[in-house]
Amino acid sequence: MIKENFIQLFENSIKNHWENPVFTDYGENKTMTYGNLATEIAKLHLLFEQCNIAKGDKIALIGKNTSQWTCTYIAVVTYGAILVPILQDFNPNDVQHIVNHSDSMLLFATDAIWDTLEEEKMPVLRAAFSLTDFRCLMQKDGENIQQITIGLQSSFAQKYPNGVAKEDVKYAEVHNSEVVVINYTSGTTGFSKGVMISGNCLAGNVTFGFETKLLYPKARVVAFLPLAHTYGCAFDFLTAVCAGSHITLFGKVPAPKVLLKAFSEVKPTMIFTVPLILEKIYRNQILPKLNKRTFRLVLGIPLLDNRILAQFRKKLIHAFGGEFEQVIVGGAALNKEVEDFLIRIKFPFSVGYGMTECGPLISFSKKDKFIPTSVGKILSKMEVKIDSSDPYSVVGEICVRGEHLLTGYYKNPEATAEAIDEDGWLHTGDLGTIDADDNIFIRGRNKSMILSASGQNIFPEEIEAKLDNMPFVMESLVVEQEGKLVALVYPDYEAVDEANLSQQEFEMVMEENRKRLNEVTASYENIVKIKLHSTEFEKTPKKSIKRFKYSNLTK
Repeated sequence: MIKENFIQLFENSIKNHWENPVFTDYGENKTMTYGNLATEIAKLHLLFEQCNIAKGDKIALIGKNTSQWTCTYIAVVTYGAILVPILQDFNPNDVQHIVNHSDSMLLFATDAIWDTLEEEKMPVLRAAFSLTDFRCLMQKDGENIQQITIGLQSSFAQKYPNGVAKEDVKYAEVHNSEVVVINYTSGTTGFSKGVMISGNCLAGNVTFGFETKLLYPKARVVAFLPLAHTYGCAFDFLTAVCAGSHITLFGKVPAPKVLLKAFSEVKPTMIFTVPLILEKIYRNQILPKLNKRTFRLVLGIPLLDNRILAQFRKKLIHAFGGEFEQVIVGGAALNKEVEDFLIRIKFPFSVGYGMTECGPLISFSKKDKFIPTSVGKILSKMEVKIDSSDPYSVVGEICVRGEHLLTGYYKNPEATAEAIDEDGWLHTGDLGTIDADDNIFIRGRNKSMILSASGQNIFPEEIEAKLDNMPFVMESLVVEQEGKLVALVYPDYEAVDEANLSQQEFEMVMEENRKRLNEVTASYENIVKIKLHSTEFEKTPKKSIKRFKYSNLTK
């Protein structure tokens, strides 16, 4: 059991960093200190108390990254209730299902999302509150919660006549073994489950951030990953708050252009991202320059080669704000060509591995210890085994156990028993190997692996990584059709328009891409056809394509 109590981590940080900034809403020029945070938490605790919320009751939360969202999260867990964070990208039916399945009594939501929901389809819900100003949006018949919110300011002034002081920061006693959060996954298989995460799991992730000095007092982060997902939540938010860092909350769609502007203004000291962001920057800003004939010629001359690569490194570091220690990539596999380029220019980055069920971290190495193509070293608090005859060379399923492990799936003992075996190993569904130094190397997903007619294992992600870097390909998905491999391609329409290609010319380019791809893959991995897909593929919050939605599109 982790010695640091999860709730106590918040108490200590708020008291120790009282005057320091904690949250800034990007674009609104509004900053909150840790002392302000204590006041907002106290107001919400008073609301929960007057609404007769008991320890262990569920409270759901949905919205973009804002200070109201983060204050609500901390208030719920420090009160002793269980938080149910819901991704704002979920459709209304999924949101309503999660509210019902989780037995949530209260819901905090942005006004726009609340307008899409049907309250009569959430019969357990006692009330809903706006994340804009915390007003009551709805109360169940027989409740007086609207009246409570109207009188809350007066009640607060009566309880804290001199305002909230450090000595008032004393939160609920919640043992680390108790569930504090239920995260509903949105995986590539489409089946959503409520992952019960304990205080011990989250405290383990947070203290790892302390031990490795990823974050520290007054460190700066830009929180653009969805905080309702465990990766962004654990490091952009929970570790940052408990370390006394300053978080700029980015509530917009993280398009590279807008995001890079935020980086230039905030100048973060650590950046947590998913591969898609790096890959878009590489594809749109770097690759076109590398493909120019003059650059290709220069890159073949050793002395000039180093000078040009150093310029790329300098420009990329400047683009990310110029003051960060490293860029940490997680959530999905990093494209090999992009990784090779980052290594070649000596860009400070590393790749970690985790999953919602581990809150999320399983393996990580800082940039100076990071082994290229790996996803870092197994954490000391975790154990990993590869279910194969030889974990060093034969690909097998990655199984994990240790401090960062879910308690189970909420109201789903069958799924829990299926995922966690009798020896306590969580079967991740990911395939890979490890080396003698406990670095993990991922090959693909167990469920996405394709078995060829001659018995070879085909990992479509590896083929897609090659195809995604070919001309006019924005993203791709390799699927099986009647024993053959077909690639679905979402084209880079902007590049196609700029090149002024006719439909016939474009089809010729795609056929050339197919031939080039087959030259660099094994015969059993060859693609027989490229089929164009008119829209971007639907993705999970980790930006992995929801494969199950496209398995029949080639037929």
